[in-house]
Amino acid sequence: MELQLVGEITKAILNEVSKVIVGQANSLELMLTSLLCGGHVLLEGAPGSGKTLMAQAFAWSMSLKFGRIQFTPDLMPGDVLGTNLFNFQTNAFVLTPGPIFTQILLGDEINRAPPKTQAALLQAMSERSVTIDRKDYDLGEEFMVIATQNPIEQQGTYPLPEAQLDRFLFKIAADYPTESEELAIVLKHGQASPKRTQTSYQVNSVVTKEHLTYARAVASQVKLSEELAKYIVLLIRASRNHPLIETGASTRAATLLAMASRAYAALKGRDYVIPDDIKTLFPPLARHRLILSPAADIEGVTSDEAVTALINQVPAPR
Repeated sequence: MELQLVGEITKAILNEVSKVIVGQANSLELMLTSLLCGGHVLLEGAPGSGKTLMAQAFAWSMSLKFGRIQFTPDLMPGDVLGTNLFNFQTNAFVLTPGPIFTQILLGDEINRAPPKTQAALLQAMSERSVTIDRKDYDLGEEFMVIATQNPIEQQGTYPLPEAQLDRFLFKIAADYPTESEELAIVLKHGQASPKRTQTSYQVNSVVTKEHLTYARAVASQVKLSEELAKYIVLLIRASRNHPLIETGASTRAATLLAMASRAYAALKGRDYVIPDDIKTLFPPLARHRLILSPAADIEGVTSDEAVTALINQVPAPR
């Protein structure tokens, strides 16, 4: 019964998002998995592939506070976190909170801001709190970052450092749609108003904070056997001893993969994890955590190819 309710919650979200987004089923499934286990996602795709709109529609479907930051080269950490301003009426400093004080945060074109501004998200993504003038402010358990970046245009961008990338549960590739999906997109949005709002797209907020808390509690109770936990550890450790990889995945990645596998199994209506859950989630979880060796770069090996090699190398439990 509990898993059935989780399925109803996720189905309600997908129904609302589908009013705006055509296709991208795999991307939305990974975003839902991340939502259930408290992770953050990085959406990467070419310009005009619907990354920002997908993130907005996903956030609109929930009755949670939504905030957006358009990352630009002149954006400063204070523009993200907020700052204390002196109030002459009360003769005291008062916090003017920045856009990070929200529940679902869309970081648009995150790689266009300099490293010091990107670093303003590190504490928030890891601890769900921020420190301003030596005082800690809680952001709540619902806090989730959905960031987008464009992999094609490199001029005027600042690649995310490994420490920042490791905070993202998944790096999701927003691919081009199929021909039929692209036709459906043109028919759906070819006459739409240029002003994109939740009202204009008629997307309803169908998931409350209570729904999310309940679904996360159910997902956390999904059974992960010791054998499968060992499989996760072997995959992560293999990434540190592979000739194609110079730097492998962290211990945090192993813990996150275990959490995500439970959430993914719950989405599929199961109260136990199977090896295919881990195999499905390992590529989006690992692709941004691996630093390829110089030899792999020379041979033109991609991160996804290195991840596939790891999956083929480590035998899965039966």
